[in-house]
Amino acid sequence: MNKSAPPVLELGQIHKDFVQGPKTLHVLRGIDLTVTIGELVALVGSSGSGKSTLLQIAGLLDHPTRGTVAIAGKDTSGLREDDRAAIRRQELGFVYQFHHLLPDFTARENVELAARIAGESPSAASDAAMDVLSAMGLADRTHHTPAELSGGEQQRVAIARALAAQPDLLLADEPTGNLDEDTAQRVFDLFVSIVRDRGLAAVIATHDKSLAAKMDRQISLSSGQLVEA
Repeated sequence: MNKSAPPVLELGQIHKDFVQGPKTLHVLRGIDLTVTIGELVALVGSSGSGKSTLLQIAGLLDHPTRGTVAIAGKDTSGLREDDRAAIRRQELGFVYQFHHLLPDFTARENVELAARIAGESPSAASDAAMDVLSAMGLADRTHHTPAELSGGEQQRVAIARALAAQPDLLLADEPTGNLDEDTAQRVFDLFVSIVRDRGLAAVIATHDKSLAAKMDRQISLSSGQLVEA
């Protein structure tokens, strides 16, 4: 962690419990995590360890049972849902294992829409879309729909969509998990390169240790707790 850089994500004593009939499942047990601008963090752990749950809480898509989440220095505890949504639009970018692209929209339209939702004007959204799609090596594929793209290209469009609104923090959940090994390596390397070039912070959940090794820091989630690798 770069102690001189401002924190973009601060998790304080995050607990998450799920009640299943008479039993309570303790998924997260007192998670503390600080991520600074420009830092890339790999979140590793076995399937079912709670990685996705932790990312959803960090991304304000779910509430912790108790604990605090601060984004860019702002404590989100007690915020209304529309205020949480505004922070997601302006500060956060999300990449999932499956691309979730709109099937009837072109690559460029999918990315433009994300920028428009974040508040960009039509012209600024168009410029932002072309910028990130070009950076992802897709300048000649902007008018293709998802069905006309390969799996690796679809995922690169999904990454471009997450970058379009110029967020401070990217949260990625197994972003190359649906790709073959060679394609996953290429897409992941491009993803990391662009995030570094743009000075963003990222928390990327992965079970692939070779991909995790390319990050600045590795943290492991086990038995509901984080351990620095």
